[in-house]
Amino acid sequence: MQHLNLSNMLTESRNPNSEKIDNCSTLEILKIINHEDKQVALAVEKQIPQIAKAVDIISHAFSNQGRLIYIGAGTSGRLGILDASECPPTYGTPPEQVIGLIAGGQPAIFKAVENAEDNPQLAISDLKNINLTAKDVLVGIAASGRTPYVIGGMEFAKAIGATVISLCCNPNAPMITTADIAITPVVGAEVITGSSRMKAGTAQKLILNMLTTASMIKIGKVYGNLMVDVEATNAKLIERQITIVMQATDCDRNTAILALEQSSRHCKTAILMILANLNAEQAKQTLNQQNGFIRQALKHNA
Repeated sequence: MQHLNLSNMLTESRNPNSEKIDNCSTLEILKIINHEDKQVALAVEKQIPQIAKAVDIISHAFSNQGRLIYIGAGTSGRLGILDASECPPTYGTPPEQVIGLIAGGQPAIFKAVENAEDNPQLAISDLKNINLTAKDVLVGIAASGRTPYVIGGMEFAKAIGATVISLCCNPNAPMITTADIAITPVVGAEVITGSSRMKAGTAQKLILNMLTTASMIKIGKVYGNLMVDVEATNAKLIERQITIVMQATDCDRNTAILALEQSSRHCKTAILMILANLNAEQAKQTLNQQNGFIRQALKHNA
């Protein structure tokens, strides 16, 4: 087996602040973890210009029938799947618009699959299975920045003309040179040496939140700060829809419920009906003409 040198990876280095953590009280352990976690948001802040470039490319892809694909192994793969799975209920997107791929497939979501992350060919097969095209954007996620599965996927995506983004936490990682845009939050050594599900994982989660949230805002899925494309798939979300319509229009509860009923529980349509005094069909047509942007629909109808 080939020797893998981890010594030059910041994510694998030893943290002097936690070298005696096993001899600390519970309170002291938690304070050390919390102190290290405070560094994460600052590391992410330094990457905002790169994240902004990525968001502009992702939102452009969405507007041109392209998809956002996350690819990762272990914790990184699971975080991509988590972010992708939250988009349909939150923003009413089709399940295929944001996809998370993990080395080893579905079993790896729950349990490590041996050697899967070391196989770049697996990534190529996974991307071919979802028919990756040049319209799509691929985000390779790996705390170390060296995972063969992820790099294999990134190289394949680049070869077919897709935009490739890297998200890793080592400043000199191999992934960075493969990417069109490199997002590299440098969070430093972990509290427990090499446990990159901690600070590195938190940084990745924050950035994935930014990528999808900002992209959804830019394609009209948000009005003010309200998730106006939320799908009512359970009792809580049915109530959330009512509240959103009330907040967006300053109407009473009964008016919101009636508009939602008449619009087949489509929040945006219900909001436009109330604000522009339109019936459901008129509101739906106006929204379609304005690509789903409520503010543009209101200006058009003024």
